[in-house]
Formats: sequence, C-alpha cells, structure tokens
Amino acid sequence: MTDRSAQGSAAGAVLRALDGRGWSIAAAESLTGGRVTASLVDVPGASAHVRGGIVAYATDLKASQLGVDAGLLAARGPVDPEVAAQMAQGVRRALRADVGLSTTGVAGPDPQGDTPVGTVHIAVATPETVRVSSLALSGSRDEIRTQSVQSVLELALTLL
Repeated sequence: MTDRSAQGSAAGAVLRALDGRGWSIAAAESLTGGRVTASLVDVPGASAHVRGGIVAYATDLKASQLGVDAGLLAARGPVDPEVAAQMAQGVRRALRADVGLSTTGVAGPDPQGDTPVGTVHIAVATPETVRVSSLALSGSRDEIRTQSVQSVLELALTLL
C-alpha cells in the first residue's frame, strides 16, 4: 500500500466515523502545510463534513488565527504538545467544527533551535476531549510530513 493510499484509507475512515455522528472536522496545520486537509478533501463526499483548514506555518499565526497563547509560544516555542492541543481547539472554534486536528513539528532538513528533526506533536480535539501525541519520526522531510498526516488521522480514528 502506498503512503497516499494509506492516507486515503485513513481519511475515508475518519469521514465515515464523522458521518456516523453527524460531526464536522477542520485542521490546523504547521509542518504538514495543508496535507491533512487535502487528504480529507481527496475523499469523495468530503464536503459533507470538512469545514476547512488553517495553515499556520508562521509562529505568530498560531496565536492570531488559532488563539494559541502567545506566552506559551514565547516560553516553549511552536513545537510543543500544549501548542498542538491549543491549535486543535482553536481551529474547532475558528471554523466552527466539531473536531479539530493539528500538526506542529520539525520536518527538516535542519533542527529548529534545540528541537531535533522528526519531533512532531499532533492533537485531536472533540466536544468531549483533547488528545495529544508526541512523535519522534525519522526519514526525509517528505517522509516526516507524510507520517505526520497519517498519524493525526489515526489518532482521530481512536477518538471517533
């Protein structure tokens, strides 16, 4: 199975789970640059559930567009589990979705300060809970981004 078909399968499963609940979904993305949203909208019928996505690649956009606490960003930087949680919650609010997904991390090729390449935090926020997962991924920049998309979709499935 190719990475793209695996993502399509996971995205389709997420959308089917949303359908069963009558819920909508939105994504807040940093290192994945829109790939999570794209994987969802690649599935036929996605418009019934996908509200949209916000690519907040720049740190200041995480605060201004997603409501991530500016003090948290200043203290810990953008690659942090709590930042991922706040991004997922923020995209739920901003796009009025039932479920928010988020990705933040370092895909490379270079580390970000003291944060090594492959450090990724993903989060899923639902009306009931917020779950964060911290990952230590390896591979090329593209492989890390692909694994991040797959991982956040799989995390969403565990909550749906």
